[in-house]
Amino acid sequence: MIEFGYARAGSADEAVRLAAGQGAARYLGGGTNLVDLMREEIEAPGFLVDVTALPREICETPDGGLLIGAAVKNTALAEHRLVRERYPALSRAILSGASGQIRNMASVGGNLMQRTRCFYFYDDAARCNKRSPGAGCDAIDGFNRIHAVFGASPACVATHPSDMCVALAALDAVVHIEGAGGKRTVPFEKFHRLPGGRPQVETTLSPGELITAVELPPLTLAAQSTYRKVRDRASYAFALVSIAAALEVRDGKVHDLRLALGGVAHKPWRAWKAEEALRGAPAAEAGFLAAAEAELADAAPLRDNAFKVELARRLIVTTLSGLAQGDAA
Repeated sequence: MIEFGYARAGSADEAVRLAAGQGAARYLGGGTNLVDLMREEIEAPGFLVDVTALPREICETPDGGLLIGAAVKNTALAEHRLVRERYPALSRAILSGASGQIRNMASVGGNLMQRTRCFYFYDDAARCNKRSPGAGCDAIDGFNRIHAVFGASPACVATHPSDMCVALAALDAVVHIEGAGGKRTVPFEKFHRLPGGRPQVETTLSPGELITAVELPPLTLAAQSTYRKVRDRASYAFALVSIAAALEVRDGKVHDLRLALGGVAHKPWRAWKAEEALRGAPAAEAGFLAAAEAELADAAPLRDNAFKVELARRLIVTTLSGLAQGDAA
């Protein structure tokens, strides 16, 4: 048995102070990922700071956006009226992301911090740079059907598992962070890191920093957004490819859009090239296909996952075509 210390914080300030006094502290929210990793002895924090007592508020900001406390449960966020009305892609992503029991426990902050479901990461007999830096990556030449086609490196080809995070990336969310050095914010697209040579470093958080909230801007076109997920089975499963999309059409042309993909990279993949190709273009299938081609031109599939490229192409086209026709389902 691995021993660890435990303390429960009543505020973000207290949580940061408690973590600062420990060498290998981790914050514990719903525990739906961290506890599993501790059971498997993949993670062995010396101290846990329980942050479940932090505020679970979803507040409207003065400019019409939303400020979501990091301790808010996934179920509460998905069911919130303003989320369903103004950011339907986020609600749909959460509902497709896990079973009801997990959504009732999992927190917003914890969702951002969950780790990959790569087979080799969980197999202590396999080489994994994310689990043991410098060990190598058995996924590259192994069974890599679920792995990345964008942004991978010779050190790691794992994918990020979250559905919620794909929607947050598409919706221009901002992460609020508190640490010993004070408070700061990070654009969501910059919060998670690509693997490079240090795949064990997954976010831009400094040691001891705590996610306190996620902010959604007052994005008008987000009301015309959706989330679609392709997986091996209809029940609880991680995405092979998923998409969060928001589209605004004026006079038959794409006035504005947001697009992010899941299941294809080490982080939620914002489709900047597709967005650039479509702004001002006719809102038609041919344009959507051209935008998909522009985004997928840099894809680098592995032996077993080339199908993800075609799957992503079709998902982009069908999802945008549906939004253009007023069908967000």
